[in-house]
Amino acid sequence: MALSWIADKVLLEIVSNILEIAQNAKTSAENDFNKNVIAPFSALFEISGFDIDYETWFKNETTWQVQKTLQNHVGDFHQKVLGSVKDWKDLGVGSVIDLLSEKFKIIAEVKNKYNTISGGKLADLYFSLDNLVMPKNSIYKGYTAYYVTIIPKKPARYNKLFTPSNKEKGEKCQLNESIRMIDGASFYSLVTGRPDALEELFNHLPSIIEKLSGKALLKKDKSKLDIFFKQAFQ
Repeated sequence: MALSWIADKVLLEIVSNILEIAQNAKTSAENDFNKNVIAPFSALFEISGFDIDYETWFKNETTWQVQKTLQNHVGDFHQKVLGSVKDWKDLGVGSVIDLLSEKFKIIAEVKNKYNTISGGKLADLYFSLDNLVMPKNSIYKGYTAYYVTIIPKKPARYNKLFTPSNKEKGEKCQLNESIRMIDGASFYSLVTGRPDALEELFNHLPSIIEKLSGKALLKKDKSKLDIFFKQAFQ
C-alpha cells in the first residue's frame, strides 16, 4: 500500500538514484580495486583469523568500500524524502541548511547518524543555526532550527533544546527554544503528521526497490531487518 504523505512516483525516483549510486560504487570498487593501496598485513590476518579464503575476503573488502560510499548518501536520501512532503522543501546538497518549511517556520540540518558530526563540531553547528534564526535581519528570524539525527544514539524519541559543549568557553551553548535537536522518527512525525511515518517508509521501501530492481526481499531477511529497526528506533 502506498504511503499517504509521499507519492510513489516521487519515492521511486529518489530510491532509483540511491540504487544507481550503489551500483556505480560497486562497479568502481571492483574495477579500481588494484589502484587502491591494500593493507597486506590486515588482509593476511583477516583471511587467517576469520577462517575465510581470498575470494570471500575480496568480496568483503569491496563491499566495505561500497558501504562507505553508500552511507554517505543515505542522509541525502532522507533529506530528499522529507523535502518532498507537502509544505516542505529540500534545499539540496551544499546549501546552508537542508530543509525548509515556510508554512511551519522551520529549518533543519539532517544527518544520517548521531555521530556524523564529531563532538567538537557540534558547537559550530549550533552557532550556524543561531546565526540563521536569531539576527533581526535574517530571512529565518522567528523560525525554529532543528538538528536532525535520523539514527539516534539510543532508541528513544526526543525533541529537546540543542546545547552542545562549547570547548572554547568550557561550557555548554546557551539555551535557546529556537534551536533544537530531534531524532529521525520524531522528525518524520513532525513533518508528515504521521506518528509512525519513518516505520511506514521502512516497510514500504522493499516494494519500491522490487519495482526498480525486480528483486524481492525475502520475508526471513525482512524479519531480521525489522529487528534492527526496532533496536534503532524503539
